[in-house]
Amino acid sequence: MISKRIIAFVFAACLCLGFASARPDEGMWLPMLLKQLNESDMQKKGMKLTAEDIYSINQSSLKDAIVSFGGFCTGEMISPEGLLLTNHHCGYGQVQAHSTVENDYLTNGFWAMNREQELANPGLTATFIVRMEDVTQQILQGIPANAQEAEREAMIKRNITKVSREATAGTHYQAVIKPFFYGNEYYMYITETFRDVRLVGAPPSSIGKFGGDTDNWMWPRHTGDFSLFRVYAGPDNKPADYSPDNQPYKPKHHLPISMRGVNEGDFTLVFGFPGRTNEYLTSHAVKEIYEVSNPAKIKIRETKLNILDKEMKAADAVRIQYAAKYASIANYWKKWIGENRGIRKADAIAKKQELEKQFVQWANADASHQQTYGSLMSQFEESYKSLDGITISRDYILEAAQGVELVKYATGFSQLQDMLDAKAAQAEVNAQVQRLERGVAGFYKNYYAPADKKVFVALMSMYYNAIDPKMHPEAFKMVQQQYKGDFEKYADHIYSKSLFTSEAGVRKALEDIKAGKGQNVLKNDAGFQLAKSIDSYYRASILPTYTQVEDKLNLLYRTYVAGLREMQQDRKFYPDANSTLRVAYGIVEPYEPLDGVKYKYFTTLEGIMEKVAMGGVEDYVIPDKLKQLYEQKDYGQYGVNGEMPVAFIASNHTTGGNSGSPVINANGQLLGANFDRNWEGTMSDIVYNPNQVRNIAVDIRYVLFIIDKFAGAGHLVNEMTLVTDDTSGLPQVDARRANSIEAVPAKSKKKKSRKAEAVN
Repeated sequence: MISKRIIAFVFAACLCLGFASARPDEGMWLPMLLKQLNESDMQKKGMKLTAEDIYSINQSSLKDAIVSFGGFCTGEMISPEGLLLTNHHCGYGQVQAHSTVENDYLTNGFWAMNREQELANPGLTATFIVRMEDVTQQILQGIPANAQEAEREAMIKRNITKVSREATAGTHYQAVIKPFFYGNEYYMYITETFRDVRLVGAPPSSIGKFGGDTDNWMWPRHTGDFSLFRVYAGPDNKPADYSPDNQPYKPKHHLPISMRGVNEGDFTLVFGFPGRTNEYLTSHAVKEIYEVSNPAKIKIRETKLNILDKEMKAADAVRIQYAAKYASIANYWKKWIGENRGIRKADAIAKKQELEKQFVQWANADASHQQTYGSLMSQFEESYKSLDGITISRDYILEAAQGVELVKYATGFSQLQDMLDAKAAQAEVNAQVQRLERGVAGFYKNYYAPADKKVFVALMSMYYNAIDPKMHPEAFKMVQQQYKGDFEKYADHIYSKSLFTSEAGVRKALEDIKAGKGQNVLKNDAGFQLAKSIDSYYRASILPTYTQVEDKLNLLYRTYVAGLREMQQDRKFYPDANSTLRVAYGIVEPYEPLDGVKYKYFTTLEGIMEKVAMGGVEDYVIPDKLKQLYEQKDYGQYGVNGEMPVAFIASNHTTGGNSGSPVINANGQLLGANFDRNWEGTMSDIVYNPNQVRNIAVDIRYVLFIIDKFAGAGHLVNEMTLVTDDTSGLPQVDARRANSIEAVPAKSKKKKSRKAEAVN
C-alpha cells in the first residue's frame, strides 16, 4: 500500500534534514565553454583532464561516448562494440514491452547470451553530439528590439529553420537550436541519431528497482539501477533503420571503467542531458509552486497510485501492464514532496525576495538601469496574480482529468472530429485515421478499463470539488443535473457506453470513419463527449490566458536574467537545463542530516541484507542467488576488502534527464551511473542549497558484479575496458601522461605501481 510506503520514506526523511560540511558545486555547464569558465576550477578540485579532453571537435573526447537515450535519459558507450549503459528505470519501458506473463523480464531480468538474442526496440534512439556552436547572432539577426513577443518568436523560428538547414545540408546529421537564458543566447547542437538500439541486459526489478518507492529519492540507497543496450549501425558505421544485417556501432570513444572506485574527496564529473531546471524563478513563482501547484499535484497522484497499487497486486497481467506507468507517476509524486520540503528548509522564498530587493536597489541607483529594470518586480507580481485560478485549473485538468487514461486517449481524437465537422476531404480524414490506428495496439496493450474506471471516479471527483464551479467545463454541469455530482454513477454510464473502453470499439469506429459512414460515431460517444468538453474548455478559457501571461513572463525573465548578469558581473552564470548536453562537477563526500548523524558517501551489499532482514517491506526483497553470493562473499574482482560496493554520492548538480549519466573520475574513467538525487536535494531544480544537494550513482563495480557473478554474462564484461591505473582511453591524454611519467624517477614509478596493486 502507498500509505505504508509514505510512512517508510517519511520516517527515513526525518534523518535527512541537516547541513553538509562542504560546499558542492552548483551548475550545469555548456561543454564548449568549459575552457573559458570552468577548466581552472575543475583542475584545482583534482581533475587531470583539460576542457579539450571533455569536449572537442578536432579529436576524440569524452563527449563522443555520451548519448541522449530515447530523448528522455542519458547513456554512455562502455565498449568498442557499441555497448551502452543507462539506468534500469530508463530502459524499463523496453523491458516491459518485451515482457509477458510467460516471459516476465521485469521480475526475472533479461540477459542476451549472444548477439542474436539481443532484442530490437522500434522507436528507441541513441543520439550523439557532433558539435556545438553559438548561433545567437544568426538567430537574433533582423529582430527589432521592440518586437512583440509573438512576432519575435515567429522571426526566431524562421531563422532557426534557415540556420539548421544550412548547417546540415548534404549530411545525415540533424540540428537542434535552443534558447538559453530565456532567449538572450542561442546554441546549436549538431547531432547524429542511431535508430537501431537493442536490449542486451537488465537485472530483475528486485535488483534494478530495489527499494522501490520506499527508497526513491533517498539516501542511503542500494539500487542496482542499470540496464544494457547496444547501438547498431549500417555497414558504413552510420545510422540505419533496424536490419538483421546491421553491425554493432564502433564509437569514437568509449569510457574505460575504473576498478579502483571512489574515495572521499575524489573529483567527479557528470556528463549528460539534464531535462529542465528553473533556477532564476522569482519569489512569486516559487511561492505559487510551493503553496498551490505542488500540493494539488501531490494529492492527485497519491490518490491514483493507491488505486493502481491495489489493482496491480490483484493480478500479474495488470502488474505488468501498469509497471512503467506506476513508476512514472510515483517518481514525480515523491519528487514534489521532497521539493516542497527542500524549499521550506532552504527558506527559498525569503532568499529570492532578498535578491529581488537587492536587484531593485541596484536598478534604482542608475537612471539607465531604472529605465530597463526598475519596474520588473512589480510586473512580475502583477503577472503572477493574473494567474490566480488559472494555474490550479490547469493543474487539475492536466493531472486529474488527463490522469484518467480514457479521457486522455479520447482527447487525442479531437482533431479527427474537427476534420469531420469541417467536412474535410475523405483522403485527409483517412490519413488522420491511419495516424490514430498506429497507436491503438500500443495503448490497449497496457490498458485495463476496470482500474481506469476507479481512477476516473476518484480523480474526477477531486477535480469537481477542488475547482470553483465558475471554472468547470460544460460536462460537469451535466453531471450535476443528471447525476447530482455522483461520479460513480457517471462512471457507470461512461465505462458501459464508451467505445474507448476497448480496442475493438476504437478499431470499429475508425473503420466506419474511414468508410465514410462514421460522421457522428465519436460525437455521440459518452467518453469522447466528456474529453471534448474538458479539452474545449481548457483551450477556450485556460490556455489563452496562461499562454498570454507566460509570453509576458518569458520577456520579463529574459530582461531579469540579463539584469542579474549585469549586476553580478563577477558571478559565473549557467543556463537552465533544457535537455541539451551539459557538464556538472563536484566531489565525493558524505553529509550530516542531523546533529550527531553522518551519512557515509557509499553503501554496500551489507546494507541490502540489513534492509531485507527488516521484513514486511515489499520493496526490500531480493533474488535467492544474490543472497547466496553475499553469504559466500563471492564478489570476484569487484569486491573491496570483503565488501561489495553498491552506490555512492557526490556533490554534482543534476536533474531529470541526467538519469543514466556517467559519473566520471579525474582521469576520464567511469565510476558509475547517476540515477537519483537525495530527497532533500530535489529542490535544486528551483533553488540550489549547497548543504543538501547530492547526486546518487550506482557503483560500476556493482554493475559488473551483477552482470558477471549474478547473471553469468561475463562475455559482456570481457568487451569492456577495465583499468586499475590512470588510463583514460583518450590518445592525447594518455600520451600526455606517459610523457609526464617518463620524467619521473624509476623509483617513484615503481611505488605508484605498488599502490595501484594494493588498492585492488
